[in-house]
Amino acid sequence: MIFTATLETVLLFQMKITSPVFQAYLECPAKCFLRAHGEEGTGNEYADWVRTENESYRRREVERLANGITPEECVRGLIKATALKAAKCKLALDVVASTDSLESELHAVETVPSGGRGKAALFIPVRFIFRNKLTTNDKLLLAFDAFVLSATLGRSVGLGKIIHGDDHAALKVKTVGMRSRVGKVIAKVTTLLAADNAPDLILNRHCGECEYQTRCRQKATEKDDLSLLSGMPEKERKKLNGKGIFTVTQLSYTFRPRRRPKRQRDKKEKYHHSLKALAIREKKIHIVGTPELKIDGTPVYLDVEGLPDQDFYYLIGVRIGKGESAVQHSLWADSVEDEKRIWESFLTILNGIEHPVIVHYGSYETTFLKRMCERYHLPDANSSAGRAVSCAINILSVIYAHIYIPAFSNGLKSVAGFLGFTWSGIDIGGLQSIVWRKSWERELTQPMKDRIIRYNAEDCAALGLVTTTVLSLLDSNVHEIGAKTLSVVHAESIVPQNISRWRLFASPLPSLEYVTTAAHWDYQRDRVYARSGSVPKKRALPRLRTRIKRHVEKVLLWPTPPICPKCGRRVRAKGPIKSRTLQDIVFGRASLKRRLITYVFQTYRCVKCGIMFGFPERYRICRKHGWDLAVYLVYQFVELCIPQITAVQSYNRLFGYGIHRSSLNNIKCKIAAYYDETRRKILDRIVHGDLIHADETRAIIKGKSAYVWVLTSLQNVVYIYSETREGEMIQKLLADFKGVLVTDFYTAYDSITCPQQRCLIHLVRDLNDEILGNPFDENLKFVVSAFGDLLRQMVSTVDRHGLKARFLGKHLVDVDRFYSIIERMHCQTDVSVKCVQRLERNRDKLFTFLRFDDVPWNNNNAEHAIKAFAKLRDVVAGTCTTKGMEEYLTLLSVCQTCKYRGVDFLDFLRSGEKDLDVFAASKRGRRRKTISYG
Repeated sequence: MIFTATLETVLLFQMKITSPVFQAYLECPAKCFLRAHGEEGTGNEYADWVRTENESYRRREVERLANGITPEECVRGLIKATALKAAKCKLALDVVASTDSLESELHAVETVPSGGRGKAALFIPVRFIFRNKLTTNDKLLLAFDAFVLSATLGRSVGLGKIIHGDDHAALKVKTVGMRSRVGKVIAKVTTLLAADNAPDLILNRHCGECEYQTRCRQKATEKDDLSLLSGMPEKERKKLNGKGIFTVTQLSYTFRPRRRPKRQRDKKEKYHHSLKALAIREKKIHIVGTPELKIDGTPVYLDVEGLPDQDFYYLIGVRIGKGESAVQHSLWADSVEDEKRIWESFLTILNGIEHPVIVHYGSYETTFLKRMCERYHLPDANSSAGRAVSCAINILSVIYAHIYIPAFSNGLKSVAGFLGFTWSGIDIGGLQSIVWRKSWERELTQPMKDRIIRYNAEDCAALGLVTTTVLSLLDSNVHEIGAKTLSVVHAESIVPQNISRWRLFASPLPSLEYVTTAAHWDYQRDRVYARSGSVPKKRALPRLRTRIKRHVEKVLLWPTPPICPKCGRRVRAKGPIKSRTLQDIVFGRASLKRRLITYVFQTYRCVKCGIMFGFPERYRICRKHGWDLAVYLVYQFVELCIPQITAVQSYNRLFGYGIHRSSLNNIKCKIAAYYDETRRKILDRIVHGDLIHADETRAIIKGKSAYVWVLTSLQNVVYIYSETREGEMIQKLLADFKGVLVTDFYTAYDSITCPQQRCLIHLVRDLNDEILGNPFDENLKFVVSAFGDLLRQMVSTVDRHGLKARFLGKHLVDVDRFYSIIERMHCQTDVSVKCVQRLERNRDKLFTFLRFDDVPWNNNNAEHAIKAFAKLRDVVAGTCTTKGMEEYLTLLSVCQTCKYRGVDFLDFLRSGEKDLDVFAASKRGRRRKTISYG
């Protein structure tokens, strides 16, 4: 069989696909549907003329071919293709090839006798087209004839012929290679005609020659359809439709001015369809960049009429001057032989003008000037005509992508029409002028010639108006053209909404705003965790230093521990006395005092273990500076995020110490090494706990990208350095973790085998951004609104009862109901489909907190820790090494853990204690302990 698998549905369809229906689909799917269902068009002068010319040309060519053979060899009249096998003729005219679902009325079929015994005769379908130039659609239409003829005869038809043009040119087309494409088009037509409703209306270039032009234009205007914007590619229109943007008004709200990079300032400006839509909505002219137009001389407005099918130019319109004093020249050619004459007359006119400057609109005149110079002669380069032809100005190139007129098209008719110019006819254009010219060639009547000349002269006058307007637009913002006032807006002056780094969350859905408010750090700590058992308290603010006293020297005998730190025994023997004289500070109740202190240490030796003790480690690592001084500097650049050099300058200015930047870096390295054991204990508590919040962020190490991972519980924080964002390190670290892991949607966490809770605030922000980016997508808005309402109920329960599974478990039924709703939805846009797929893909990880106690529904703990690192990262500004970054992370881990536990970081550093649990349980730790996590 000749039919392919793609045409199985065709056999089930009752309405036959004919040649006119197939041709209509190639031009426009909407036209195909209307024509197949018998809807009559409102008429189109050019479409009617094309149909008449085709029929007339077909009759002439049929007679010409029939006269070349004997009557016995030619079969006339409508005959069935199946009769061709029995007929012994060379030419069959008006052949009807038909199957159950396809039908084609072939203009003619040539029969080539078999080349020998056992070989079948060849049948070649012939199609007549009056145009001198053929298109791809013409060849596809011939391939359709061959396809249907092949299906009717049951044999392959691999060759076709098109006879076209005034010279009766014959083009042979291999239809075998086009069979697959024809089959796909037939399948699409079948699907189209099987639908109950017409396809989406899309205006295209064929509208100018379509009998349904008026109908489609009216409906598109009522819908404010995007296809009204001529020149918008189909790919871009589909992309906008996928975002929920279907109208010109919707598109107008998407424009955002962009600052062009320096490397692109010499390139052509990109055309913004959204700015065109904005100009139409506001009815104001918008200007992008700095367009330039200089006319140094006498403007000569040029408009040419021709027959594109023959590459023949028969009328050159030239307008010199402005207003009523303007002079119009109309150079008319009766035939192709007169083309050279009107070209020479045009050059003569130019040579008679002082400094002429040719101004035209579009590329048609550009091609005209180039072809005339090639066909005839190029004017002298030193003459006025030569300079004018070589430096002609295309006004459209100045307007395009720079000046956005509030009209759906950049054509001369649309632009000049907005500026107030009117033509004597209605809905006239280049296609109508072709019909008028052909009518004049047949009748040779003066009124038709005058009609074409008047139309051309009006185009020249419209071009003069557009040029004058463009020149004035480049001078000021408000202009008057006749009685019409034009308002101009420079796109650079449009102020977009500024988005800060830590912007406030705003949403068109109240439920999303309610949910994000409940996730704020202070709100969650003060209200949610308070209901879980801990009562928050506010940390007492330190008193401000009032004045600085003069320093005095001091000798301090350091108390000796009574027991051995290793074995805990009290049996000891005295050792040597050691001392350190250090530059230090003393913390008073309301002051910081400079001191030069001598620390005296009585050492002992354990009789059992034999170790020496009594000389604290922290006084061994600092040779010149005291411990309080060192930790106070560390406190400034770790918790307060003061740059090291600023801290040193301030300290030297206030206390008179000559501390160098290098000394401060050495202090940081030694104290980080001192607290490395503390960091390891924090990490061990987190990994062996019941809850972990995880997140990651980028870091810059000497200009290279690296990453910092943060792991937190409700009481501990640790930062881990990694050269890449790959999840191998974190997966290995949490391989034995059995608690609940709260993360964002990064896929590296998926392979960790433990219950996981995805951060719902991340999801809410992403969904809200989709709504703001696609404000007219009703499917998306419904899904997100339902999800927001679901979360709102859960957050309300958390507010009342805390994070208790026995209260939150009731919402599992609501979750199942929500997913059953979205599974039954039929989403029409790509954004809404992806939204539903994301919700379904993460279903088992979005609501884990409903089944566990004290598991938050957001990753707030980790994000809060990330903010602390981000502040420090901004201070470091990528200047530290890998070793320096790891030292910063050690100290920051201790600092944030103190903050999460309500312990004062500076007090912990001053104590010299390494175990946070021991310090928090001590009298000093309890005095400073709070639950303020802000």
